[in-house]
Amino acid sequence: MRQVSLPRTLGELWAVLQRQPHSAVYAGGTDLFVKIRDGQLNPESLVCLERLTELQGVQDNGDELFIGAATTHSKLIVAESVREHLRVLVKAASVLGSPPIRHMGTIGGNIVTASPAGDTLPALYVLSAEVEIRHCEGSKRIPINEFIIGPGTVDLAKGEILAGVWLRKHQGWNLSHYEKIGRRKAQACAIASMAAVLELTETGKVKRARLAWGSVGPTVITSEGVENALIGEQLSLEVLKNAGTMLDKAISPIYDIRAGADYRRMVSKAMLLRLNDYACGTTY
Repeated sequence: MRQVSLPRTLGELWAVLQRQPHSAVYAGGTDLFVKIRDGQLNPESLVCLERLTELQGVQDNGDELFIGAATTHSKLIVAESVREHLRVLVKAASVLGSPPIRHMGTIGGNIVTASPAGDTLPALYVLSAEVEIRHCEGSKRIPINEFIIGPGTVDLAKGEILAGVWLRKHQGWNLSHYEKIGRRKAQACAIASMAAVLELTETGKVKRARLAWGSVGPTVITSEGVENALIGEQLSLEVLKNAGTMLDKAISPIYDIRAGADYRRMVSKAMLLRLNDYACGTTY
């Protein structure tokens, strides 16, 4: 029988982690409990963050939003400030798992699990998210692409927790898109996914672009080559096909039970081509 601690304040949390440094920390537990059930993890004790109000909800801090690590996906989706400023993140969270998973799972859990197939991760990458790490003596902020260092691996030391994620509100993107390919339409782990945010001029030319792909490498994949191939161009199938040739060099998909590497390459480029359908003069 494992001991489960439910601290109500950060002070109580630090005290628990000092007494039980090998505890597994969680909020929703949708990933952790599966790993424990399957024998992949066997923690001595558990520490639940769900009663820490400091780690929940969306805070408006002027030019930035802070999303607490214990904020569930369902609450993230309906947060007015997130819907206004971070539409690509809303789209990604909206297709994560099933309604019960979105009600229980948290954005912090999705980040710390660091699965290449994590739905919110490509969106957080294109939005240049920074994660806030806290410990008993202070806190620090680091870019999410430096925090996630490999599949299932993050730069988090003993006694540290992921407190939340910081995102700039006014980034100027007027086209936002997230898409994932799975073996079924709902409750599917991504075979491949893509998040894209673009700033288009009034004439439809690409002024800026950020794109990221999931499930096609050990971590989320970005490519300056693909992005630069779009800059100054009117979005068209020809332009996107040209950018897709550079994507081949950036991604490194694997073969597994869900799909082959060649299929992942094909659908990654297909998702890129579909940006042409979303750039018909409408702001998304």
